[in-house]
This record gives sequence, structure tokens and C-alpha cells, in this order.
Amino acid sequence: MSVQTTDPNAAARLEDSRKPWLLGAGAVVALIAIVKLAVHLYAGRRYGFFVDELYYMACAQHLDWGYVDQPPLIALIAWIGRSALGDSLAATRLFPAVAGASLVLLTGLIARELGGRRFAQGLAALTVLLAPAFLAMDHFLSMNAFEPLFWMGCALVLIRIVKTGNQKLWLWFGVLAGLGLENKHSTLMFGFGIVVGLMLTPQRRFLRNPWMWAGGGVALLIFLPNLLWNIQHHFPFLELQANIRRDGRNVTLSVGAFWLQEFLALLPLSLPVWLGGLWFFFFRSEGKPFRALGWAWLVTASLIFGLNPRVYYLFPAFPVLLAGGAVAWESWLDEPRGRWLKWTYVPLIITMGVVLAPMMVPVLPAEAYIRYSEATHLAPPGIETHKLGPMPQLYADQFGWEEMTAVVAHAYNSLPPDIRAKTAIFGQNYGQAGAVDLFGPKYGLPKAISGHQNYFLWGPHGYTGESVIVMDERQENLEPLFAEVRKVGHVEHPYSMPYEHFDIFYCRGFKYSLADYWPKVKNWR
Repeated sequence: MSVQTTDPNAAARLEDSRKPWLLGAGAVVALIAIVKLAVHLYAGRRYGFFVDELYYMACAQHLDWGYVDQPPLIALIAWIGRSALGDSLAATRLFPAVAGASLVLLTGLIARELGGRRFAQGLAALTVLLAPAFLAMDHFLSMNAFEPLFWMGCALVLIRIVKTGNQKLWLWFGVLAGLGLENKHSTLMFGFGIVVGLMLTPQRRFLRNPWMWAGGGVALLIFLPNLLWNIQHHFPFLELQANIRRDGRNVTLSVGAFWLQEFLALLPLSLPVWLGGLWFFFFRSEGKPFRALGWAWLVTASLIFGLNPRVYYLFPAFPVLLAGGAVAWESWLDEPRGRWLKWTYVPLIITMGVVLAPMMVPVLPAEAYIRYSEATHLAPPGIETHKLGPMPQLYADQFGWEEMTAVVAHAYNSLPPDIRAKTAIFGQNYGQAGAVDLFGPKYGLPKAISGHQNYFLWGPHGYTGESVIVMDERQENLEPLFAEVRKVGHVEHPYSMPYEHFDIFYCRGFKYSLADYWPKVKNWR
């Protein structure tokens, strides 16, 4: 007995499904993932540590269940990396590079689960490889490099639940969601989007299944230590976010500007693919069983724009659209009149990706990048309102940190030994303090203190304030606090952010008790 089908691609799809994945479409996806890994391993050795990396390396030396500005997972990853591989630039950036390559594989696998064959899986993987957004996020150690893996892992599990009916898979969903929350709290928005998506589709029946609630319990159990830490510390993350909004540090975007930056960040020529993903989930019969993911994306996008429209917050949700869109386009381009476009589009998207790549990942030396940017009139969009120098903030924040530490070390080592022993080094932000913590040991420097983010909770380390080296402060602000203030150095790098060009002062005779005064140095923004 034969089964009749109206799907013109059913035979090709059946034949493709019989091949071992790694011998067919999987080989294409794996090759693209290897290219992704190679790009980041090559570029990751250039320039220097990004400002946030310095902070995460410091957090790795103070492992805890939470921090003022992030959950604990990134500090644990940094600790594992330092313990196993050392604290070189290449070692620090290995894990995010592997995470980026893994996202390529995961996106190709999602396309396969949605019914895509070799072209769809390869196209989905290629759009992730070439997207400026993922090139930038996977270049350095941060929560953003790992966040898409948790979001898309949850999406893949949901697809498998829909396809197989195996409700026990909700336990794995809970594991991924819980780990995602320990990586970044924004995972809660995507999880909420999935719940809303289920409620708006026939899969709302899952909400009555005990395995889904068990998965939710698993997620809560994994997230619970960080939740308790936040309760104990009166939710510092919420205070931080309120301060950032009040200070106006983030670039304010209109609806049009927000989506223009998303369009650019995902690669302009990828627009038909991710828009095709929305079409796939909402209007194609093959995507209808997975429509909850389309709703999840729309809900997540609405929440992000409404609450805190930083462009990169939405990046982790795009791979599922890229996968769905690739499946839709594979079907459309299989028509005889569309096959020529299949082999025209791929070279075009690769060409555009290569042209834009130097804007987001440092494949060029600094001088070559500046010449390239001037020649092409291309530059990445700003995410904060700081004044820029010759380099965009993404690159500028990777310069000058060790040079700064050397200037501090010269001032510190010029003091008599008995004074050095009781001299604190105070940084205005976690980048300055983190640089002293990372590079300082080879110059004989102690750990820095600061009021910025979690450095405030780590306290003044027992210093009294009788002898302090202060970075990045105005002399007239220091003189009322100390008996003596004198300039001992200046920090400036031609490629660094202008706000990291500053004077260094040696201050003696603090007029207060540093322990009592410490609450006033709190800087959560």
C-alpha cells in the first residue's frame, strides 16, 4: 500500500533523512562551524582584553551565587578557563569561540528538525556565521556568547516535544532554562514568550501536562541559588538597571532605529531569511505545529523593546527564525524558476559578510582597520553615549589596560616599602580595577578596590585610606578628602576610549574612616 502526498519535495526529503547527518547536510554545517571557530581563534589573539573580560576575570577570583550585574555562570566559566588554560588572551577567548561554533551547529540542527534538507541547513548555519551580531558577541568572553545556546537549546527541545510527543523532554527544557537563567536573567523573557506561544496555539494542552510543570520546577531549582542571593542583597540588579535608565547611558532608539540596527546586525542580505522564518511559523503548513516559536519570538521582541531596547538583547532569538526561514526558502527555491537564485544568493551573502566582518571582529590590525573603515565609510553602531576616538567602542575598550597598569605600578613602586604595604589602589570602574587585578601581579601590585558594581561588595580590603593611589578623578574632588594630593601619572592610549584618558593621583591622609566612608563610593551604573 502506498501513501500519496502533495508535497513535491517529499521524496527528496525522505532520501535525505536516510543519510547519516554528518555524511550529508551535517558535513556542510560542520564545515561552516569550523570556519566560525577558526575566525574567532585567529581574531581572538589581536588587540587586548575587552573591559568586561577584565571584570569577569576578577569575578572568577570571588566565586559566588550572584553579582550586582550578572548571575554566577560567567564567573564560573572564567574560573574554569583560568584554572585549566591560564589567563592569556587566547585562552580567555577559547570558550566563547567554541560557543559560537556550537551555535552554528545548533542552528543547522534546528533547520533539520523543522524539515530542512542540505541547502536549508547550510543556509541557516551560514547566516549565523556571517551575521555581524554573532561575530561581535562570540569574539570575547561574556554572557552574550553563551546565551543563544540556552535559548536555542530550549527551542530545539520544544520542537522535539512537538514532533515526538515525548513530554519527559520538558525536564531537559528545564535544565537548559535554569542554566540560561544562571547565565543571564533575560532568559526569563524568552521563557515567558514560549509560554505565551503555547497558550496561543493548540500546544496549550502541554500546559496541563505534569512533565511541563516538572521542567519548570527543575529550572527554578537550578536558578534558586541566584534568586536567594538577590533576595539577600535586595535585588541589586534592579537597582543597577534603574540607575542606567536614569543616567541615560544607553543610546535611545525609536522603533525605526531599533529595527534598522537589527537589520544591519543580522546582515542586510539575511533579511529575507529571518522574515521568511516568521512566514514559515505563521503561514506555512510545515511550520504550523511549531507556531509557538513564532509567537515566542514576537513576544520576546516586544518585551525587549518595551523594557530596555538594547539592540543585542534580541540577538539570541534570531537563530530559530533563520532556521525556519532557510527551510521555507529551500522549498521556494526548489521550484525550477527559483533554482538560479539559490546559487546566486549564497555568493552574495558571503561577499557582504566578508566586507562587514572587520567592523565586528578584529581580523585586521588596528591601523589597517582605521584605513578600512575610512575607505568604506563603515562603522558599527554605538550602544552607549560615550564620546568615541578613532576606534569604535567595541574595539577601543580593548586597548590601554596593561599600559594603564604600568603607569599605576610606577607610582606604587616609587613609594617607600613601608608605605607601599598600606597603599590602596582605587579604580573608578571595574575595567580599571580589573586591569590592576589581572596585570598587576607581575608589577608587584596588590588587588585593587573600587565602588563599581561587585567591587563595592568586595569592600576596601582592610585599607584605612592613609595612603591611596586614585585613578581617574579630578584633583579638586580629592583635595577636600585628603591631607595631601599630588599627580603622579597620566594614562592615555591613541586607540582607547577618550574616557579612559585620565590622571593618576597619590593621596595621603584620608580625613575619614575608609570603612565608614565606603557606602559613599558605591557606583552601580
